[in-house]
Amino acid sequence: MRPGSGRGRRSVAHTADVRIEAWAPDREGCVAEAVAAMVETFADTTGAGAGVAAAFDVPTGDDADLLVGVLDEVIFRLETEGTLPVTTRVSATGSGGLRVRWRLVDTGAVELVGAVPKAVALQELRFGPGPRGWSCAVTLDV
Repeated sequence: MRPGSGRGRRSVAHTADVRIEAWAPDREGCVAEAVAAMVETFADTTGAGAGVAAAFDVPTGDDADLLVGVLDEVIFRLETEGTLPVTTRVSATGSGGLRVRWRLVDTGAVELVGAVPKAVALQELRFGPGPRGWSCAVTLDV
């Protein structure tokens, strides 16, 4: 987590793939930041418009599985619908899962600026609470 910042994200150098880091005061905020970090590695969404509202639930699981489930959904929608999120809101469900709400735009409405992720790597995956909030680090196979 970056000193003095409540929420944020960045991509970091990694050999052949893309590695992202995200942080926020809570688990749900960290997941939302991770989605934004992922999208920023391959798309410039500036001027893409508001998009269309969509939502889905990630079933109960451990924290890492929840994060991977959300990031996998981004890849799935890219591949099957040609859409990607421009905004993401995440909340906890009563059953321990996550409810994800986002605004989706067609990939034709954005400028592709990097390699599109093909999968979320489970190696070196890190997600959990710390003394200053939640953080994660994820490698994306491109």
